[in-house]
Amino acid sequence: MQQVKAVLLGAGNRGMDCYAPYALSHPDELKFVAVADPDEMRRGEFRRLYDLPEEMSFRDWREVFTKEKLADAALICTQDRMHYEPAVKALEAGYHVLLEKPMAPTPHECVAMGVYAHKYQRVFAICYVLRHTGFFSAIKELLIQGTIGKLVSIQHNENVGFWHYSHSYVRGNWRNSATSAPMILSKSCHDMDLMLWLAGADCLSLSSYGGLMHFKSENAPPGAPSRCPDGCPVEDRCAFFAPRLYDKPEMEVCASVVRKDAGGCSVREALARGPYGRCVYHCDNNVVDHQVVSLEFANGVTAVFTMCGLTYDCSRTIKLMGTEGEIRGNMEKNELEITSFADWRRETTRPKEPSSGHGGGDYGVLRDFVRLVRDNRIDESLALADVSVQSHVMAFAAERSRLEEREIKIKDFMKNLSI
Repeated sequence: MQQVKAVLLGAGNRGMDCYAPYALSHPDELKFVAVADPDEMRRGEFRRLYDLPEEMSFRDWREVFTKEKLADAALICTQDRMHYEPAVKALEAGYHVLLEKPMAPTPHECVAMGVYAHKYQRVFAICYVLRHTGFFSAIKELLIQGTIGKLVSIQHNENVGFWHYSHSYVRGNWRNSATSAPMILSKSCHDMDLMLWLAGADCLSLSSYGGLMHFKSENAPPGAPSRCPDGCPVEDRCAFFAPRLYDKPEMEVCASVVRKDAGGCSVREALARGPYGRCVYHCDNNVVDHQVVSLEFANGVTAVFTMCGLTYDCSRTIKLMGTEGEIRGNMEKNELEITSFADWRRETTRPKEPSSGHGGGDYGVLRDFVRLVRDNRIDESLALADVSVQSHVMAFAAERSRLEEREIKIKDFMKNLSI
């Protein structure tokens, strides 16, 4: 099997911890030959793990493209607002590209990247990991087989989890749309893609509602300081009290991010001075903590998507209603319940168990990308890229709908985005 060589641009949690280890598990398929990241500690760790020479470690991704082409592909996992420029540069330099979602913080940049992928005829894939999970792949296969007849409607929930929401979207890097992206884009473009994929037709129109209800200064307990460790009067009762929250075993993944972002010191030291020790009611966050999107597709299928940051479970649940039955699913439990109208029979099944994060999707997206590059499946890749652009446009349109309190026709929205 031909080995694909790649460079990693952005050695953060997604790039180094979630995607890159695929190369360690499947060295015959993928090999990293260079890394670029401004953080010296992360670069050093990646260099050690992947046995890279010093000269293949770069502080700035731009340095990679001053060299003669180093690899077949570039895995781009920089911050959301740093996706467009390296992606375009990589395509121009002859690299196939796997880009972390969201593609970019503006719809114009998303559309432009799709255009560049066609222009340079390169594999251009987005890390829509949920398509590659056993859970959602099983649902898609059931729909293709006609198990519930013709699909009529979808109800899809993203239960973010109160602890995950507070870590990433109140205290963390995705808390403010001015520095990252709206919540519907940064967190839920996955879900726009899923509904587009499962519905099997273009989205015609949508409406969206929601806002930031809870994590605001007016909801702070009386006397709450700006930082949790500074003597909070309700620390015993607050679910978001940082020293206790990050001490829980279930929060280890988040705690590892806290330690890395603080240069490797202890969590307690990091909370004393870093962003993750802030009171959740005294942060500079502005992204929504709940949002609903109603969608209509060209084949008559309708869908409703709900995202909420105030849930206990961190999971996705879904219900698909057809002319001959329905499917209910819980991704966290890896469980599907299939009901037939004809004989009232109900069957519960478990899709293939995940082998990596995001229900197996983290490795699944790498496996598919390697296949596309190795087999030079440009046409297949560009078709997927066009769908990825459309799902991002749906997310931008949903945010426009929420802010302007009106229905958005996707065709009208797209008219102003041509490059």
